[in-house]
Amino acid sequence: QVQLVESGGGLVQPGGSLRLSCASSGITFSINTMGWYRQAPGKERESVATISEAGTTNYAASVKGRFTISRDNAKNTVYLQMNSLKPEDTAVYYCNARRAWVAYWGQGTQVTVSS
Repeated sequence: QVQLVESGGGLVQPGGSLRLSCASSGITFSINTMGWYRQAPGKERESVATISEAGTTNYAASVKGRFTISRDNAKNTVYLQMNSLKPEDTAVYYCNARRAWVAYWGQGTQVTVSS
C-alpha cells in the first residue's frame, strides 16, 4: 500500500523553526514530484513548496526565503524546513506525491505558530 507518513509538526513560537518530514512507501519515490501543501481554517488548500525528481524547487511567495524543501531519495523522504515562522503559517500541512495523473496525500499534520 501507498503511505505518506508525516512527522515534525507541533506548536512553535513566532520566529521559531520546525522541520517536517514525510516518509513514503509503496511508490517509486525518485520519479515523483513531492510537495507540501497547507490548509488553514476557512481557506483553500494551497501549495507551499514542491520539488521535482531532478531537485527543482518552487515556493509560494508567502514562504520563499523562509522555507526550504528537500528530498532524500535514498530514504524516500521529503522535508520541509520552516524558519522564521509566523502566526499566519498556522495550518494543517499535507505531504503530496504525484506522477502523471496519480497523486497521493498524507494525513496532514498540524503546525501552530503562537505565543
